[in-house]
Amino acid sequence: MNSDEVLAEFRAAGALMEGHFILSSGLRSPVFLQKMRVFEDPPRAERLCRALADKHRQEIGEVDLVVSPAIGGIIPGYETARALGCKALFVEREGESFALRRGFEIPAGARVVLVEDIVSTGLSLREALSVVRGYPGEVLAAACLIDRSGGRAEIGAPLISLAQVDFPAYPADALPPELAALPAEKPGSRKVA
Repeated sequence: MNSDEVLAEFRAAGALMEGHFILSSGLRSPVFLQKMRVFEDPPRAERLCRALADKHRQEIGEVDLVVSPAIGGIIPGYETARALGCKALFVEREGESFALRRGFEIPAGARVVLVEDIVSTGLSLREALSVVRGYPGEVLAAACLIDRSGGRAEIGAPLISLAQVDFPAYPADALPPELAALPAEKPGSRKVA
């Protein structure tokens, strides 16, 4: 599946939105990817995650374990792991930081890939990576359906994506006039300070 096909899946699901949006980073953008519109359609989510699993196999070989940041990464992590034929775990917030809970373990020698839905700044994957590196498995890569950073997000591991886009994002005090003229919406789930 190429970038155009991935974006077509998002458009068909009504998940590629245009307007004036406040991103979870606090930045503003004329484009928002409402990935939950993709994930509410199991066949569409399965199709995208199977393509991501195929890309994993091509680029890094077999994987023993997928770890995702909760909550946004749980569905793509699970579906990608299912396509890879391996287990899916997730890290979740424990106070202000991520932790591996619920009795999850990463055994010695496990070939691990982190899977996220959308990468903007890479913060969730960096936080998840710091947790996973505290266990004896080997982190091979991180992966996402769409890398909206244009390849600039620093993860601390190679990043595999089905699509790489470079949607503009601006600080609230530096908006272009056409974006400033539109009312701002915050469709995401994270609280912005």
